[in-house]
Amino acid sequence: MRNLYVVTHPEATHHVENLVGGWHDSALTSRGLADAQRAARAVRGRIPGDGGTVLFGSDLLRTRQTAEAVGELLGLETVFDPDLREQSYGSAEGTPAGTTPYQPPPANGDRMHHHDGNEGSETRFEWAGRAYRVLDRILATGARDMIVVTHGGTATYLIAAWIGMPLHAAGYVKFNVAPGSITHLREDDFYRDRQVVALSEVGHLG
Repeated sequence: MRNLYVVTHPEATHHVENLVGGWHDSALTSRGLADAQRAARAVRGRIPGDGGTVLFGSDLLRTRQTAEAVGELLGLETVFDPDLREQSYGSAEGTPAGTTPYQPPPANGDRMHHHDGNEGSETRFEWAGRAYRVLDRILATGARDMIVVTHGGTATYLIAAWIGMPLHAAGYVKFNVAPGSITHLREDDFYRDRQVVALSEVGHLG
């Protein structure tokens, strides 16, 4: 079997300061750092420890800090990949939430190519496309156990890609993935079915 563990970074400074996140390079808070250690221990408890494990992470500070906690416990080097970043909100990043123009995607129509009105921001098609591409690269390693440290929004598209949802059909998909959570995805050896074993587990957090 192949296992993919999607770990989302815990509480970061932009959460407590009520700032727009995205590519804003916020750090983990003291609570977030403690929860990163808890998540790392929880992941270590699921990995056999006999090799065959790879660790990937977003290159933003809050996810680097989380991935480093996991890597230290498992003795793994992290492959940092910018395609695992959260959606770019362009000129809105780092600003107080609700203070910049934002146009939500339409209820009907082309939600994937909709632009939110902030200069430099990504469409969902661009954002999800990154997640789909990076998952292909992670799977190409051939590892039995794969750990990915990313952001809550990006986790949705990693799950969608895992279960084979076509990119053009991902305009409405949204999984509730909490900060500091672990989502366990598995592919069996016989049918090659892709399972969502556990979604957004948070029992390990304080």
